[in-house]
Amino acid sequence: MTNAQAMYAQNIDQLVALLKGLGTKRSVLIEGDMGIGKSTLLKLLKKDLPDHHAAYFDCTTKDVGDMFIPRISDAETGSYVGFVPNEEFGLHHGKPVILMFDELGKANPAVKQATTRTLLERTVGATPLPEGSIVFATTNLGAEGVGDLLAAHTRNRVTVVRMRKPSATEWIEWGISNGVHSTVLGWVKDNPQVMQSFTEVQDPEENPYIFHPRAVGRDAFVTPRSLHAASDILQVPGLDEDTVTSALIGTVGARAAMDMAAYIKLASQLPKREEILQDPMGAKLPDNASAVCMVVYRALSTMTADFVDSWMDYMGRLDAEAQGLFANGVRAEKYSKRGLVMTNKKFTSWAMANNYMFTADKQ
Repeated sequence: MTNAQAMYAQNIDQLVALLKGLGTKRSVLIEGDMGIGKSTLLKLLKKDLPDHHAAYFDCTTKDVGDMFIPRISDAETGSYVGFVPNEEFGLHHGKPVILMFDELGKANPAVKQATTRTLLERTVGATPLPEGSIVFATTNLGAEGVGDLLAAHTRNRVTVVRMRKPSATEWIEWGISNGVHSTVLGWVKDNPQVMQSFTEVQDPEENPYIFHPRAVGRDAFVTPRSLHAASDILQVPGLDEDTVTSALIGTVGARAAMDMAAYIKLASQLPKREEILQDPMGAKLPDNASAVCMVVYRALSTMTADFVDSWMDYMGRLDAEAQGLFANGVRAEKYSKRGLVMTNKKFTSWAMANNYMFTADKQ
Protein backbone atom coordinates (compact mmCIF):
# COMPACT_ATOMS: atom_id res chain seq x y z
CA MET A 1 0.00 0.00 0.00
CA THR A 2 1.39 3.39 -1.00
CA ASN A 3 1.17 6.66 0.92
CA ALA A 4 -1.10 7.95 -1.84
CA GLN A 5 -3.51 5.07 -1.28
CA ALA A 6 -3.59 5.83 2.44
CA MET A 7 -4.26 9.50 1.70
CA TYR A 8 -7.22 8.61 -0.48
CA ALA A 9 -8.60 5.82 1.72
CA GLN A 10 -12.39 5.53 1.43
CA ASN A 11 -15.14 5.00 3.96
CA ILE A 12 -17.59 2.13 3.68
CA ASP A 13 -20.32 4.16 1.93
CA GLN A 14 -17.89 5.43 -0.70
CA LEU A 15 -16.77 1.87 -1.38
CA VAL A 16 -20.34 0.64 -1.81
CA ALA A 17 -20.85 3.34 -4.44
CA LEU A 18 -17.58 2.40 -6.16
CA LEU A 19 -18.43 -1.30 -6.26
CA LYS A 20 -21.93 -0.67 -7.62
CA GLY A 21 -20.54 1.54 -10.37
CA LEU A 22 -17.29 -0.20 -11.30
CA GLY A 23 -17.75 -3.72 -9.96
CA THR A 24 -19.70 -4.96 -12.98
CA LYS A 25 -16.73 -4.22 -15.24
CA ARG A 26 -13.63 -4.40 -13.07
CA SER A 27 -12.86 -6.33 -9.90
CA VAL A 28 -11.91 -4.25 -6.87
CA LEU A 29 -9.61 -5.38 -4.06
CA ILE A 30 -10.48 -3.70 -0.75
CA GLU A 31 -7.63 -3.63 1.74
CA GLY A 32 -7.69 -2.19 5.23
CA ASP A 33 -7.13 -2.64 8.96
CA MET A 34 -8.61 -5.73 10.59
CA GLY A 35 -12.07 -5.57 12.09
CA ILE A 36 -13.33 -2.46 10.30
CA GLY A 37 -16.22 -3.98 8.34
CA LYS A 38 -14.72 -5.00 5.00
CA SER A 39 -16.88 -8.13 4.88
CA THR A 40 -19.94 -6.01 5.67
CA LEU A 41 -19.69 -4.56 2.17
CA LEU A 42 -21.41 -7.69 0.84
CA LYS A 43 -24.45 -7.16 3.09
CA LEU A 44 -24.70 -3.48 2.13
CA LEU A 45 -24.49 -4.28 -1.58
CA LYS A 46 -27.16 -6.97 -1.24
CA LYS A 47 -29.41 -4.47 0.52
CA ASP A 48 -29.04 -2.02 -2.38
CA LEU A 49 -29.27 -4.73 -5.06
CA PRO A 50 -31.98 -7.15 -3.90
CA ASP A 51 -32.24 -8.80 -7.34
CA HIS A 52 -28.64 -10.04 -7.07
CA HIS A 53 -27.48 -13.16 -5.25
CA ALA A 54 -24.87 -12.44 -2.55
CA ALA A 55 -22.07 -15.01 -2.83
CA TYR A 56 -19.58 -15.18 0.06
CA PHE A 57 -16.40 -17.15 -0.69
CA ASP A 58 -14.10 -17.48 2.34
CA CYS A 59 -10.68 -17.93 0.78
CA THR A 60 -9.00 -18.97 4.05
CA THR A 61 -11.01 -22.19 4.25
CA LYS A 62 -10.70 -23.26 0.61
CA ASP A 63 -8.41 -25.35 -1.56
CA VAL A 64 -8.43 -25.21 -5.35
CA GLY A 65 -10.75 -28.24 -5.47
CA ASP A 66 -13.33 -26.21 -3.57
CA MET A 67 -13.72 -23.81 -6.50
CA PHE A 68 -14.76 -26.31 -9.14
CA ILE A 69 -14.60 -30.06 -9.72
CA PRO A 70 -14.23 -32.07 -12.96
CA ARG A 71 -17.28 -33.62 -14.58
CA ILE A 72 -17.11 -36.12 -17.44
CA SER A 73 -19.60 -35.30 -20.16
CA ASP A 74 -20.63 -37.52 -23.02
CA ALA A 75 -21.43 -35.70 -26.27
CA GLU A 76 -22.13 -37.12 -29.70
CA THR A 77 -18.54 -36.52 -30.71
CA GLY A 78 -17.11 -38.29 -27.66
CA SER A 79 -16.35 -37.79 -23.98
CA TYR A 80 -14.70 -34.75 -22.48
CA VAL A 81 -14.04 -33.25 -19.06
CA GLY A 82 -15.66 -30.03 -17.92
CA PHE A 83 -15.63 -28.23 -14.58
CA VAL A 84 -18.59 -27.55 -12.29
CA PRO A 85 -18.39 -24.42 -10.09
CA ASN A 86 -18.87 -24.62 -6.33
CA GLU A 87 -22.43 -23.93 -5.18
CA GLU A 88 -21.09 -21.02 -3.10
CA PHE A 89 -20.60 -18.97 -6.28
CA GLY A 90 -24.38 -18.93 -6.67
CA LEU A 91 -24.32 -19.37 -10.43
CA HIS A 92 -27.15 -21.91 -10.30
CA HIS A 93 -29.61 -19.18 -9.23
CA GLY A 94 -29.74 -17.80 -12.75
CA LYS A 95 -29.32 -14.15 -11.76
CA PRO A 96 -26.45 -11.69 -11.29
CA VAL A 97 -24.21 -12.39 -8.32
CA ILE A 98 -22.29 -10.17 -5.94
CA LEU A 99 -19.19 -12.31 -5.51
CA MET A 100 -16.87 -11.50 -2.62
CA PHE A 101 -13.54 -13.29 -2.27
CA ASP A 102 -13.02 -12.66 1.43
CA GLU A 103 -9.47 -12.70 2.87
CA LEU A 104 -7.94 -13.25 -0.58
CA GLY A 105 -4.46 -12.33 0.66
CA LYS A 106 -4.47 -15.25 3.12
CA ALA A 107 -5.65 -17.83 0.59
CA ASN A 108 -3.82 -21.01 -0.34
CA PRO A 109 -1.45 -20.10 -3.23
CA ALA A 110 -3.37 -22.44 -5.55
CA VAL A 111 -6.64 -20.66 -4.70
CA LYS A 112 -5.04 -17.29 -5.42
CA GLN A 113 -4.00 -18.57 -8.83
CA ALA A 114 -7.45 -20.00 -9.51
CA THR A 115 -9.21 -16.71 -8.71
CA THR A 116 -7.18 -14.68 -11.20
CA ARG A 117 -9.35 -15.63 -14.17
CA THR A 118 -12.53 -14.88 -12.27
CA LEU A 119 -11.17 -11.50 -11.19
CA LEU A 120 -10.21 -10.49 -14.72
CA GLU A 121 -12.48 -12.41 -17.10
CA ARG A 122 -15.62 -12.84 -14.97
CA THR A 123 -15.76 -16.59 -15.36
CA VAL A 124 -15.44 -19.53 -12.94
CA GLY A 125 -13.65 -22.15 -14.97
CA ALA A 126 -15.54 -22.15 -18.26
CA THR A 127 -18.77 -20.87 -16.68
CA PRO A 128 -19.25 -17.12 -17.19
CA LEU A 129 -20.81 -15.00 -14.47
CA PRO A 130 -24.30 -13.68 -15.31
CA GLU A 131 -24.45 -10.24 -16.90
CA GLY A 132 -24.42 -7.47 -14.27
CA SER A 133 -22.47 -9.48 -11.69
CA ILE A 134 -20.16 -7.64 -9.29
CA VAL A 135 -16.82 -9.13 -8.22
CA PHE A 136 -14.62 -7.84 -5.41
CA ALA A 137 -12.16 -9.15 -2.85
CA THR A 138 -10.97 -8.14 0.61
CA THR A 139 -7.66 -8.43 2.39
CA ASN A 140 -5.88 -7.00 5.41
CA LEU A 141 -2.98 -4.58 5.18
CA GLY A 142 0.27 -6.39 4.49
CA ALA A 143 1.96 -4.30 7.18
CA GLU A 144 -0.25 -5.90 9.83
CA GLY A 145 1.86 -9.02 9.49
CA VAL A 146 -1.00 -11.52 9.43
CA GLY A 147 -0.08 -13.17 6.15
CA ASP A 148 -1.81 -11.08 3.48
CA LEU A 149 0.30 -11.33 0.33
CA LEU A 150 -0.61 -11.11 -3.34
CA ALA A 151 1.65 -11.55 -6.36
CA ALA A 152 2.16 -8.59 -8.68
CA HIS A 153 0.33 -10.27 -11.57
CA THR A 154 -2.73 -10.80 -9.34
CA ARG A 155 -2.78 -7.21 -8.08
CA ASN A 156 -2.47 -6.00 -11.67
CA ARG A 157 -5.78 -7.71 -12.50
CA VAL A 158 -7.73 -5.65 -9.96
CA THR A 159 -8.24 -2.09 -8.80
CA VAL A 160 -6.78 -1.83 -5.29
CA VAL A 161 -8.49 0.62 -2.93
CA ARG A 162 -7.86 1.15 0.76
CA MET A 163 -10.76 1.22 3.18
CA ARG A 164 -10.21 3.51 6.14
CA LYS A 165 -11.37 3.04 9.68
CA PRO A 166 -14.57 4.88 10.57
CA SER A 167 -14.19 8.01 12.65
CA ALA A 168 -15.55 7.92 16.18
CA THR A 169 -18.55 9.99 15.06
CA GLU A 170 -19.27 7.70 12.10
CA TRP A 171 -19.07 4.58 14.25
CA ILE A 172 -21.30 6.09 16.95
CA GLU A 173 -23.93 6.94 14.32
CA TRP A 174 -23.78 3.36 13.08
CA GLY A 175 -23.89 2.02 16.64
CA ILE A 176 -27.00 4.02 17.56
CA SER A 177 -28.94 2.36 14.74
CA ASN A 178 -27.55 -1.09 15.43
CA GLY A 179 -28.25 -1.51 19.13
CA VAL A 180 -24.77 -0.87 20.48
CA HIS A 181 -24.78 -0.39 24.25
CA SER A 182 -24.82 3.26 25.29
CA THR A 183 -21.85 2.69 27.63
CA VAL A 184 -19.69 1.68 24.68
CA LEU A 185 -20.93 4.60 22.60
CA GLY A 186 -20.16 7.04 25.41
CA TRP A 187 -16.68 5.59 25.91
CA VAL A 188 -15.87 5.88 22.20
CA LYS A 189 -17.04 9.49 22.14
CA ASP A 190 -14.62 10.33 24.94
CA ASN A 191 -11.81 8.24 23.42
CA PRO A 192 -11.85 8.89 19.64
CA GLN A 193 -8.24 7.71 19.39
CA VAL A 194 -9.49 4.12 19.48
CA MET A 195 -10.39 4.58 15.80
CA GLN A 196 -6.82 5.37 14.79
CA SER A 197 -5.02 3.08 12.37
CA PHE A 198 -1.67 1.69 13.49
CA THR A 199 -0.25 3.25 10.33
CA GLU A 200 -0.76 6.65 11.99
CA VAL A 201 1.11 5.65 15.17
CA GLN A 202 4.89 5.15 15.14
CA ASP A 203 5.28 4.08 18.78
CA PRO A 204 2.66 1.50 19.86
CA GLU A 205 2.70 2.96 23.38
CA GLU A 206 1.29 6.20 22.01
CA ASN A 207 -2.04 4.42 21.56
CA PRO A 208 -2.33 1.43 23.91
CA TYR A 209 -5.86 0.56 22.76
CA ILE A 210 -5.42 -0.44 19.11
CA PHE A 211 -3.65 -3.22 17.22
CA HIS A 212 -0.04 -2.47 16.37
CA PRO A 213 2.32 -5.01 14.78
CA ARG A 214 5.16 -3.77 17.03
CA ALA A 215 3.19 -3.99 20.27
CA VAL A 216 4.36 -6.71 22.67
CA GLY A 217 1.77 -8.84 24.47
CA ARG A 218 -1.23 -6.95 23.08
CA ASP A 219 -3.32 -10.03 22.29
CA ALA A 220 -6.68 -8.24 22.43
CA PHE A 221 -7.33 -4.71 21.23
CA VAL A 222 -9.98 -2.27 20.12
CA THR A 223 -11.46 -2.47 16.63
CA PRO A 224 -14.98 -1.59 15.48
CA ARG A 225 -15.64 -5.34 15.50
CA SER A 226 -14.39 -5.91 19.05
CA LEU A 227 -16.31 -2.87 20.30
CA HIS A 228 -19.50 -4.42 18.95
CA ALA A 229 -18.56 -7.61 20.80
CA ALA A 230 -18.00 -5.58 23.98
CA SER A 231 -21.52 -4.21 23.59
CA ASP A 232 -22.88 -7.75 23.40
CA ILE A 233 -21.12 -8.55 26.69
CA LEU A 234 -22.68 -5.56 28.41
CA GLN A 235 -26.13 -6.54 27.17
CA VAL A 236 -26.01 -9.93 28.93
CA PRO A 237 -28.19 -9.70 32.09
CA GLY A 238 -27.04 -10.92 35.48
CA LEU A 239 -23.27 -11.01 34.97
CA ASP A 240 -21.19 -9.96 37.99
CA GLU A 241 -18.54 -7.25 37.70
CA ASP A 242 -15.56 -9.65 37.60
CA THR A 243 -17.10 -11.73 34.81
CA VAL A 244 -17.83 -8.66 32.72
CA THR A 245 -14.32 -7.31 33.22
CA SER A 246 -12.73 -10.66 32.36
CA ALA A 247 -14.77 -10.93 29.16
CA LEU A 248 -13.95 -7.35 28.17
CA ILE A 249 -10.22 -7.91 28.73
CA GLY A 250 -10.35 -10.85 26.34
CA THR A 251 -12.29 -8.78 23.78
CA VAL A 252 -10.91 -5.23 23.71
CA GLY A 253 -7.75 -5.64 25.79
CA ALA A 254 -6.88 -4.86 29.39
CA ARG A 255 -6.38 -1.11 29.00
CA ALA A 256 -9.70 -0.54 27.27
CA ALA A 257 -11.53 -2.91 29.64
CA MET A 258 -10.26 -1.12 32.74
CA ASP A 259 -11.10 2.28 31.31
CA MET A 260 -14.54 1.09 30.25
CA ALA A 261 -15.21 -0.23 33.78
CA ALA A 262 -15.55 3.36 35.03
CA TYR A 263 -18.23 3.99 32.42
CA ILE A 264 -20.05 0.82 33.40
CA LYS A 265 -20.24 2.04 36.99
CA LEU A 266 -21.41 5.41 35.73
CA ALA A 267 -24.16 3.76 33.68
CA SER A 268 -25.56 2.12 36.80
CA GLN A 269 -26.18 5.59 38.24
CA LEU A 270 -28.16 6.91 35.26
CA PRO A 271 -31.94 7.28 35.31
CA LYS A 272 -33.62 4.17 33.98
CA ARG A 273 -35.44 4.47 30.69
CA GLU A 274 -38.70 3.52 32.43
CA GLU A 275 -38.22 6.37 34.91
CA ILE A 276 -37.93 8.88 32.07
CA LEU A 277 -40.97 7.37 30.35
CA GLN A 278 -43.16 7.53 33.46
CA ASP A 279 -41.89 10.76 35.05
CA PRO A 280 -39.81 12.86 32.64
CA MET A 281 -39.93 15.96 34.83
CA GLY A 282 -38.92 14.09 37.98
CA ALA A 283 -36.35 11.58 36.68
CA LYS A 284 -32.85 12.40 37.91
CA LEU A 285 -30.42 14.30 35.70
CA PRO A 286 -26.85 13.14 34.98
CA ASP A 287 -24.23 15.12 36.85
CA ASN A 288 -21.34 15.01 34.33
CA ALA A 289 -20.80 15.31 30.58
CA SER A 290 -19.98 11.64 29.99
CA ALA A 291 -23.15 10.53 31.74
CA VAL A 292 -25.21 13.00 29.71
CA CYS A 293 -23.82 11.55 26.46
CA MET A 294 -24.69 8.03 27.59
CA VAL A 295 -28.29 9.02 28.40
CA VAL A 296 -28.68 10.71 24.99
CA TYR A 297 -27.19 7.74 23.10
CA ARG A 298 -29.41 5.34 25.00
CA ALA A 299 -32.46 7.41 24.11
CA LEU A 300 -31.52 7.45 20.43
CA SER A 301 -30.86 3.71 20.21
CA THR A 302 -33.94 2.62 22.19
CA MET A 303 -36.40 5.19 20.82
CA THR A 304 -40.01 4.06 20.36
CA ALA A 305 -43.19 5.92 19.47
CA ASP A 306 -44.42 5.93 23.07
CA PHE A 307 -41.11 7.30 24.36
CA VAL A 308 -40.63 10.38 22.16
CA ASP A 309 -42.94 12.72 24.09
CA SER A 310 -41.49 11.77 27.47
CA TRP A 311 -37.97 12.09 26.15
CA MET A 312 -38.59 15.55 24.71
CA ASP A 313 -39.89 16.69 28.10
CA TYR A 314 -36.87 15.21 29.84
CA MET A 315 -34.43 16.57 27.25
CA GLY A 316 -35.72 20.07 27.89
CA ARG A 317 -34.12 19.84 31.32
CA LEU A 318 -30.69 19.06 29.83
CA ASP A 319 -28.23 21.70 28.64
CA ALA A 320 -28.08 23.02 25.06
CA GLU A 321 -25.07 20.87 24.17
CA ALA A 322 -26.92 17.69 25.12
CA GLN A 323 -29.97 18.77 23.13
CA GLY A 324 -27.77 19.48 20.13
CA LEU A 325 -26.17 16.04 20.48
CA PHE A 326 -29.60 14.44 20.31
CA ALA A 327 -30.66 16.56 17.33
CA ASN A 328 -27.50 15.67 15.39
CA GLY A 329 -28.13 12.02 16.13
CA VAL A 330 -31.65 12.27 14.75
CA ARG A 331 -30.42 14.04 11.63
CA ALA A 332 -27.80 11.39 10.85
CA GLU A 333 -28.61 9.72 7.53
CA LYS A 334 -28.14 6.24 8.96
CA TYR A 335 -30.39 6.79 11.96
CA SER A 336 -33.07 4.13 11.52
CA LYS A 337 -35.67 5.90 13.69
CA ARG A 338 -35.28 9.30 12.10
CA GLY A 339 -38.84 9.48 10.75
CA LEU A 340 -40.30 8.38 14.07
CA VAL A 341 -38.73 11.32 15.89
CA MET A 342 -38.92 14.02 13.22
CA THR A 343 -42.68 13.59 12.80
CA ASN A 344 -43.32 13.98 16.51
CA LYS A 345 -45.07 17.26 17.38
CA LYS A 346 -42.94 17.99 20.44
CA PHE A 347 -39.75 17.44 18.45
CA THR A 348 -40.88 19.67 15.58
CA SER A 349 -41.85 22.39 18.06
CA TRP A 350 -38.47 22.09 19.74
CA ALA A 351 -36.72 22.21 16.35
CA MET A 352 -38.52 25.40 15.37
CA ALA A 353 -37.67 27.02 18.69
CA ASN A 354 -34.02 25.96 18.50
CA ASN A 355 -33.33 26.36 14.80
CA TYR A 356 -30.04 28.07 15.54
CA MET A 357 -28.59 24.66 16.48
CA PHE A 358 -29.31 23.27 13.02
CA THR A 359 -28.08 26.40 11.29
CA ALA A 360 -24.82 26.41 13.24
CA ASP A 361 -24.26 22.75 12.47
CA LYS A 362 -24.58 23.34 8.72
CA GLN A 363 -22.07 26.15 8.61
